[in-house]
Amino acid sequence: MAVSTGQGEEEVMSTINITPFTDVLLVLLIIFIILASITKEPPLPVAHNKDKVTPSQIVVTIDSHNKIQVGSDVVDEAGATKAFADLAAATGHHLTTVIVKADPKASFGTILRVMDAAKAADLTGFGLANKVEGAKD
Repeated sequence: MAVSTGQGEEEVMSTINITPFTDVLLVLLIIFIILASITKEPPLPVAHNKDKVTPSQIVVTIDSHNKIQVGSDVVDEAGATKAFADLAAATGHHLTTVIVKADPKASFGTILRVMDAAKAADLTGFGLANKVEGAKD
């Protein structure tokens, strides 16, 4: 309860001034936006094998431009299922493992769609190829 003199010129301010709080929040927002634009994505770690993997006849290569090579044939995502089915039939359905060699800059969505196409051709085992330690690139 406010005490007032009989003149009524001074009134009690009953609202909270949020202008300084808003100014601080806007400054913090600007700092976070600048930091988000400056920071870069961390590089993918380099993986090394100590043991050589036995070569598979079904190898898929995906380059940085998302071009897909199944075996020795360059195919698109739609033709990958048929290419996998042809390779599985050529090997007599003895091989069920697909080795995926993907560039680190390749789209993860493309890699997953290629793996899904391999599953549609009953190829259920997957291996991700990486650099063999001591081997040349």
